[in-house]
Parts: sequence; C-alpha cells; structure tokens
Amino acid sequence: MKILLDAMGGDNAPAAVLQGAEQANREFGQGMTIALLGPEQTIRQVAAELSIDLAPFEIIDCPEVITMEDDPVKAVRQKTGSSMIKGLTLLKKGEGDAFVSAGSTGALHVATSLIVRTLKGIKRPALAAQIPTVRQPFLLLDCGANAECRADMINTFGTMGSVYARQVMGRADPAVMLVNNGTEDHKGTPLYREAHQRLQANPSIRFAGNIEPRDLLLGQADVVVCDGFVGNVILKLTEGVASTLLRMLKPIFLKNLLTKLAYLAIKGGLGDLKKMMDSEEVGGAPLLGAARPVIKAHGSSKAKGIKNAIRQARLCVENDLCGTMQKALDETLAAAGEG
Repeated sequence: MKILLDAMGGDNAPAAVLQGAEQANREFGQGMTIALLGPEQTIRQVAAELSIDLAPFEIIDCPEVITMEDDPVKAVRQKTGSSMIKGLTLLKKGEGDAFVSAGSTGALHVATSLIVRTLKGIKRPALAAQIPTVRQPFLLLDCGANAECRADMINTFGTMGSVYARQVMGRADPAVMLVNNGTEDHKGTPLYREAHQRLQANPSIRFAGNIEPRDLLLGQADVVVCDGFVGNVILKLTEGVASTLLRMLKPIFLKNLLTKLAYLAIKGGLGDLKKMMDSEEVGGAPLLGAARPVIKAHGSSKAKGIKNAIRQARLCVENDLCGTMQKALDETLAAAGEG
C-alpha cells in the first residue's frame, strides 16, 4: 500500500507533515509506503534540521506549491507541478492508493473532481467531518464542499456516510439523520422536505428521521446529513463552542484555593474532555464520493493530526471504502429510478 502525502500542504508544512509521516511510519507503517510530495531539496533540508531519517520514505519532487491564496480553479490548471496536483494525478493513475493533504480545501475539492473524478452517481464529492458528542462522534456531511445542494445529493450523502461509518468508524448499523428545524417529517424548506422523503425511501441506509441542531451533540446519530452551507456553519460553531468553553473554565478554577483543589481532583477528566474535542485525534475529513480515497487534514494540523490523517487513509484502503461505496450507491440510484 502506498499513501501519497502532500508535504507542502497546511500552515505548519513541511515540518509538521514530515514529523507526522515519521510517527505514522513508526506506529503503523508495516506494509505501507509513504511517498512525500514536494520540492525535494526543501524536504531533505527540513528533515535534516529535524533529524528525521528519510530512508523509509519515497520522495517525489514537485517544484510548485499551491498556497491558500491561490484561486482553486487557476491553481489546478496552472500549477501542474505542485505536490497536490501531481499527487492526485498519481492517484488517478493507480500509482498510489490514497492521497492526504492539509492544503487548500477549495483547490483539493476542485482538483479531486477534475483529476481523480467521482464514483458513478456522484457529481461532486462531499467533505465529511467527525464531530464529538457525549457518547461517540458522528459523521457530518457535507460540511463545506458544496454550499448549494439538491435533494438527490443529500440522499447520496446519506449512503456515502453510512458506508464510511461502517467501514472506517466501525459502526455496525449506523443511524442516518437529517439536520432540520424540527423533528416532524413535514418540517423544513422544500429542499429538506424532499431530501427527507428520499432518505426515507433509501434502501441502503437506516434513516432515523430529522434531528434539530440542539440535539446533535447528544450522540443520537452516527451520520448527519445536510447541505454544505449548513454543515460548515455547524462545524465552525461546534469548534468555536468547544474552544470557548475550555477557555471559560480556566478562570473559574483559578478563583481561589478551593477551586484550585477542585481542579486538581478533576484534572484527568478535563484532559479526557480536551482530547475528545481535539480535531487532531481524528486527523482529517475524507472527500466522500471521490473515485479513490482522498483525505483533507485540517489546515492547522500538527504532527499528530497528519499521523491520524494517514491512519484514516490506510483504513479507507484496507476496507475498500470506494468499492463498497459504489455498490451502495448503485442500490440507492436504482431505488430512486436513476440507475
């Protein structure tokens, strides 16, 4: 198995990417080759500064770099020598089994759609993120790749999310739910009412109905679907609430000696909470619907986040995520009369 890794993607590249690759190779690298894509001289120089042995890795020289400021469409067309475009091209050719990048989300989405292409029945891939709850994380999609969606797209999100929850997250019979402004079947805009009907008739999933945003973090669902605009709002609000809550707790515990002692008593529990809310623990968001596994790591990923994104990519390959997903999508399309 070969994992293609964009060494120049993200705010902390290439140092954090190289450190993450080193950790991944050490912890679960047996039977797996990690190919580092980027300017070879830069990769070797930074690796030397960090005392990272590059012997276990393949290095693929890519002189160009796509930045966060680049226009996604122009970057895909003009920077063909970049680590992202070259990596996705190799993935398309079968010269790699999965691609991981912490680079520009827009460029990665456009490039994946144009180069790697999508599974049959999928027009554009959906970005899926795991959101922590009081029980276990749920998969949210789309969380930003497609701001405007049709009901049939949201229906296929349900199918793809259900397959990912089974194959990668280990959920035996995942419950799929639709974000809405009420739990009743008739609630929501025309788009969401139609999406509800399609999801209810989808034989590939266990649809558990609508879910209101206030109940998302109770852990009732394994997969939550919505359009990309709503999903991105939910994602960013959840991240903001989590970080703000942890900051608000600090002055409470520093009030006096009694509260400091209370903090010492629950310090371990707070550490577990912080770990639960840490996006680095998951590592990245898959672009579901792509013909081959593509993982988008958070732009601010450090070494642990990159390592866990590589772990995700490995699980996708080992469990034949794309092949299994295509079979489920064929069933979904056939039931909807679109196959």
